[in-house]
Amino acid sequence: MTSTITPTATTTAAPPAQDAAVEQNKHARRFGLPVATALVMGNIIGGGIFLLPASVAPFGTISLVAFGVLTLGAIALALVFGRLAEKHPQTGGPYVYAREAFGDFAGFLAAWSYWITTWVSNAALAVAAVGYLDVLIPVQGSVAATITAALVLQWLPALANLAGTRYVGAVQLIATVLKFAPLLLVAVGGLFFFDTANLGPFQASDSSPLGAISASAAILLFSYLGVESAAVSAGEVRDPRRNVGRATILGTLGAALIYLLGTLSVFGTVAHDKLVGSTAPFSDAVNAMFGGSWGGTAVACAALVSMVGALNGWTLLSAQTPYAAAKDGLFPAVFATKRRGVPVVGVLVTVVLASLLTVYNYTAGSEGVFEILVLVTTFTATVPYLLSTAAQIYFLASGQSARVNRRRLVRDGVLAVLAFGFSMWLVAGSGYAAVYQGVLFLFAGVLVYAWMSARRVRVAA
Repeated sequence: MTSTITPTATTTAAPPAQDAAVEQNKHARRFGLPVATALVMGNIIGGGIFLLPASVAPFGTISLVAFGVLTLGAIALALVFGRLAEKHPQTGGPYVYAREAFGDFAGFLAAWSYWITTWVSNAALAVAAVGYLDVLIPVQGSVAATITAALVLQWLPALANLAGTRYVGAVQLIATVLKFAPLLLVAVGGLFFFDTANLGPFQASDSSPLGAISASAAILLFSYLGVESAAVSAGEVRDPRRNVGRATILGTLGAALIYLLGTLSVFGTVAHDKLVGSTAPFSDAVNAMFGGSWGGTAVACAALVSMVGALNGWTLLSAQTPYAAAKDGLFPAVFATKRRGVPVVGVLVTVVLASLLTVYNYTAGSEGVFEILVLVTTFTATVPYLLSTAAQIYFLASGQSARVNRRRLVRDGVLAVLAFGFSMWLVAGSGYAAVYQGVLFLFAGVLVYAWMSARRVRVAA
């Protein structure tokens, strides 16, 4: 029922700050457990699963062993992030943990490296999405059309982020639901069409078994990037001490189950020789299962929805860590600017850098663009993972009662050590080229830290 009372001359307008707060609340909304879980699953199950079966096929079916080991490592990482989030429920995730344990420089390295991971991941996701878009609209015959498609796929999620966290959460939930249909179709349905003749050799590369497992695991790590999503956005989650850990574990376990079944089904339904050169392996799997091209087209549509959803979530994460660091004076202050619940400068800078990297990789004529980008993010992602697990080990070993649960001391310690060793193994499997490029990205940040530290000293003086 509407009110019949009219304003009088004594009625005063709401102050500008209050108006801004109302506008902020209209577009900013905290995430509950379902949306936080969808954020984790949506970022984990992004573009990786839809393209990675073809990326690891050259190693042979030994890569399935790597997937199993990787899953155990990802679950250990998820449990560690869940424990850390219980004691440190602030936006920033690995940045917060590293800074609390080891000081500003370690926190900066975690933030800088994680930020690199997010925008390079966005470029890789866009490349993967173009491969599925090509199933619907042939674009890969032209470099200009390919670049345009990749840029559009990056900027649409960025615009959704700039609209506010309310819309980010809605897009994430819808995209996560829509992507499950084709994944479950292949993961479960593919088992009924499984043919061992399609598997190819157990080890197809010239490297040793351990080397093949490590190398394929380094590529496959990209498919598990995102286990920290809820922790990074803890400040946007309702009751973060409780919901961040739950969302992290539930999202990782759900993604792991779909990953393992889906990859196994693709290996068993698509002939190995064809899978090695495939740009849309899940579409090829559905076509092999049912014949024709309708199934592949449907999967391509769902894959695009999934990847756009992942880009939506990763774009949000790409701005959250710089935002947390900027509030502490470790990133330029402009990154702390928030509108509608979103750090807008972080979103814009990230999408611009990802766009430039995409254009460079396509115009440089690099072969295996997706694999190159994936391996770079593999290395940069391990830096905040290593610092986070080391922070947990530090908290446990130093006996800080406010930061640890004494009843779970031994179990948490074992998990932290396993997660740390797992992250070190991934660095070794990234390869010399990826570590070389990743270190250059990382060391470039040292100059930024020196400049920001000097600026803080001048201001304090």
